[in-house]
Amino acid sequence: MKIHIAHSPDSDDSFMFYALVHDKIDAEGLEASMEQHDTEALNALADEEGVDVLAVSMARYATIADRWLLLPHGASVGRGYGPVVVAKEACRLESLAGKRIGVPGLRTTAYMVLRTLLDRFEPVQIPIAPYERVWCALRSGDVDAALVIHEGRLAFEREGFAFVCDIGEAWTRAHGLPLPLGVNVIRKSLDQEAIARISRVCRRSIEWALDHREEVMDALQRDKGKTPLDRAGLDRYLSMYANDDTKMLRPDVISAMERLFDEALKRKLIAKRAAIELAP
Repeated sequence: MKIHIAHSPDSDDSFMFYALVHDKIDAEGLEASMEQHDTEALNALADEEGVDVLAVSMARYATIADRWLLLPHGASVGRGYGPVVVAKEACRLESLAGKRIGVPGLRTTAYMVLRTLLDRFEPVQIPIAPYERVWCALRSGDVDAALVIHEGRLAFEREGFAFVCDIGEAWTRAHGLPLPLGVNVIRKSLDQEAIARISRVCRRSIEWALDHREEVMDALQRDKGKTPLDRAGLDRYLSMYANDDTKMLRPDVISAMERLFDEALKRKLIAKRAAIELAP
């Protein structure tokens, strides 16, 4: 059975699919073709045909739940941390009201959460790849601040920018819940046996990577295109976003997903509240 998987070029996604791509596990006869796109491009792919498994923002799931099931593994979850707002100079988040803020996309979870914290600002979309693009926008003054996701949240100080706010920390402080950022989804139109088999194989790939973490990190470091981080940075990043939460969605993460949609609906960021529907 041939399946098509699309995910981001970020280290955590490369980590979780490494074993499947490199034939380290029993794939149960699945032949996976892979493609990589930045986060907002992946969110756009949910409206197209041809992809069976897709990495999307949790915020995007609110608008595609009628056609996609949430896989019970592969999530990126922030527990008291998440994307960060950065600027040339340190300031309070409230001072950015009405200002231009670079965001990775209007359908990203980071943007949705920032809108719950600061409801009035001018979003400027800056794709996360290449990573340097957001730094250039900040240095040139094209934006007053930027909402930085993925590996960029660990690199902003090295690039000379100041911390403004960790939106994952702010979310947890406000709601007492972790912040579900990215998830993997599978197309509902696949038959039930295929959905179950694909889910098993994807879970197996994640578990293998977690059990062989150093080997996978070595591979990501050898391929410099897979991560902009040094070894210590990669280790820290994977500890944050490729961990036990990636292996399995826990009950408090499901509750956080529901709370995220409640908060978004309250602020009219989404038209209706999506049901959380899990694949096997």
